[in-house]
Amino acid sequence: MVDLGFRILHQIPEGLLEVDSAGLLDLLGGPVLIHLEGNRKDSLFLSVMLHGNEYTGLLVMQQILRRYQNRKLPRSLSIFIGNVAAAEQGLRALPGQPDYNRIWGYGDTPEHHMTHQVMQAMCDRNVFAAVDVHNNTGKNPHFALICRHEKNFYHLATLFNRTVVYTVKPDTTSTWSMSEYCPAVTLECGLPGDQHGVAHALEFVDACLHLSHFPEHPLPEHDMDLYHLVSIVKIPSTYSFSFNGAGMDNGTDIVFDKNLTSMNFSEIASGVRFCRIREGSDAFLEAWDEHGKDRSAEFFIRDGKDYRLSVQVMPVMLTDDANIIRMDCLCYLMERIDWKSMQEKSVFDDTSVQTS
Repeated sequence: MVDLGFRILHQIPEGLLEVDSAGLLDLLGGPVLIHLEGNRKDSLFLSVMLHGNEYTGLLVMQQILRRYQNRKLPRSLSIFIGNVAAAEQGLRALPGQPDYNRIWGYGDTPEHHMTHQVMQAMCDRNVFAAVDVHNNTGKNPHFALICRHEKNFYHLATLFNRTVVYTVKPDTTSTWSMSEYCPAVTLECGLPGDQHGVAHALEFVDACLHLSHFPEHPLPEHDMDLYHLVSIVKIPSTYSFSFNGAGMDNGTDIVFDKNLTSMNFSEIASGVRFCRIREGSDAFLEAWDEHGKDRSAEFFIRDGKDYRLSVQVMPVMLTDDANIIRMDCLCYLMERIDWKSMQEKSVFDDTSVQTS
């Protein structure tokens, strides 16, 4: 079995507070889980660098550790630093590597065995809450992502932002798996290294360290805008694409407007052109729902060279990064959830179970 160099530590490695993301592999030798003791024993789990090119989480971790360098943490803190090999090259994942935010479910790879050890360690430490810090490649507002319809998840997410996204897929992420043990969120903090994103996540993590318990009362009606990810949009690997607004003359199958990523978190009306398809090409976009059903015909319609939306949608995490599109997706499509009515009726989906 491949040795990932994974270690569990109980102190901060020398140099960790100063290293940049490209130097993590030399410093650590592989992924690490660091347990630090605080005044409250139930531990906050913080995962960073699951994607090697998303280093806001590293900056947040370094700043929170500097803040408590000469005093005890308010709560025990466990930090998982993930794909340091990809971070050395500034990539989401190395060629041939699995995505480190898709290895938290069942599987028999070395990476799956590693995350199983991490989850067992956090279960043993009576984990209080889990926070996974990420960045986007497109223009997105900051938002929190949850995988459960539960009061404590709502409270945790809205500590970061009133904009909250609920999803049940993919079910192999850190947040999904940690949701089995505690309230868990993914923080989407804008572009890598953006100082506003770093400061926002830093204050959120510090607030979690000081939080003694989650409020008993339901979330007030106007404290959250909740959306549901209903579909993931992919470009089939057989078709070429570009984002410069041109390219069909060169044989490109699918051409997007260069400002496509500005559509994130914007309601787009039915009939609006989403992209153009080269004449003679049979290219199309896939739209898969959370049950694995292809719903592309429900969202898109071809009109000559124009590929239009057939319903009103709100995209999120639109990216023009070709590597990420090929590895993961173009974007997600969302719908707004009337969570207050659902909460009053106690109508939750079958993934919602009470955490201990």
